[in-house]
Amino acid sequence: MKAIAERIFKLNEHHTTLGKESIAGVVAFLSIIYIVAINATILSDAGIPFEAGVFATVMTSFIGCLLMAFWANAPIILVPGMGINALFTYTMVQSMGLSWQEALCAVFVSGVLFVVLAFSRVSTVLVKSIPHSLKEAITVGVGLFLTFIGLQKGGIVKPSETTFVALGDLSSPAVLATLITLAITVVLFIRNVQGNFLISMAIGSLLAWLLGVVPAASEAPVQNGATFFDSFAVLSFSGVAKISFWAAVFSMTMVLIFENIGLIHGHLQMTGREDKFSKAFQANAVSSMLCGIFGTSPTVSTVESATGIASGGRTGFTSFITGSLFLVSLLFIPIIKLVPNSAIAPILIVIGGLMIQNIKNINLQDLTEGFPSFLIIALIPLTYSIADGIAFGFIAYPLLKVSLGRIKDVSIAMYIIAFLFLLNFVLHYMS
Repeated sequence: MKAIAERIFKLNEHHTTLGKESIAGVVAFLSIIYIVAINATILSDAGIPFEAGVFATVMTSFIGCLLMAFWANAPIILVPGMGINALFTYTMVQSMGLSWQEALCAVFVSGVLFVVLAFSRVSTVLVKSIPHSLKEAITVGVGLFLTFIGLQKGGIVKPSETTFVALGDLSSPAVLATLITLAITVVLFIRNVQGNFLISMAIGSLLAWLLGVVPAASEAPVQNGATFFDSFAVLSFSGVAKISFWAAVFSMTMVLIFENIGLIHGHLQMTGREDKFSKAFQANAVSSMLCGIFGTSPTVSTVESATGIASGGRTGFTSFITGSLFLVSLLFIPIIKLVPNSAIAPILIVIGGLMIQNIKNINLQDLTEGFPSFLIIALIPLTYSIADGIAFGFIAYPLLKVSLGRIKDVSIAMYIIAFLFLLNFVLHYMS
């Protein structure tokens, strides 16, 4: 087993071991397993049967992780993304009026466009055209987004009608469990204890059980095998003559391309292997295209990949372990759901803290670089949308450069990208 893994994943070259990679894969899986139930629930609002949504989510996550493992050899986790699933259900289906079968066709078509771009030289041009400051800003913004998600999961902050968010009840058992687990997680991490996140997750789960805040076990959501394939290969091309169909394709393609450019760049930067970008981007594209066939919104290089990377994941073996666990999870979803948010939230918060260190690489003294970066950093968490945060920064960048007469500081491709993001906002407004 070790010899095979070494030959495929080149563990020694990446200064890692099977043990480290396995632990990283498990940690990444436990941090993202919530997506199975949540994504299926959001898809059900579009009309896709819940059981079919669960099956589609698991299978696309499994296949996506394997593509990333064996094609890119990168420790990046591909699952149907939060935000883009909302775009699928609440915009494409409920607002634009597409049936969910037509929306799945739009996912497939946007995936095909993504594949064409990813396997062409255009992807290289796009990546080179995006200013360094904006790439770094995306990493920082995603880090804050991850921290915000962790703070919410742990109950440390909560929604507020008057102040957007407010401090949670710090005396509640759930928040207390989160805070204690957070302290343990930080100590284990700064002491560089091997398997620190997995250990903290185990301790946090035990602590939550002692405080009585472990979620109650529920019946497995997948009970009727006859509904597993209700969304498989049922995409409908009947809407291709509609303007709304192509507006949906355009919006989804924009989100897929630029959200994943930012995410993959940030993750690979954490591993120190940015040379893997092209193949990771290609694996992401193929996985997204397959989602239209399997019956779910597209997969993305999820922010939770950072938990596996921070746990020591450096190769595709991490993704292989995570993907395999997704397949097995069909049998154990009720048990996995017993891992409480108070045990997961501290890991997300710590990873967010690591990612915001990239702000030191942004030239904040030059406002034509710093202000667009600031917009990305601020708006990714505040809009709860990576794509929208990126859009504001990408539109502002050329505007500020042009206002100072520094037209040549911006590549032609960047002007086109900014215009496309602006057009995307216009199409959303019109729809």
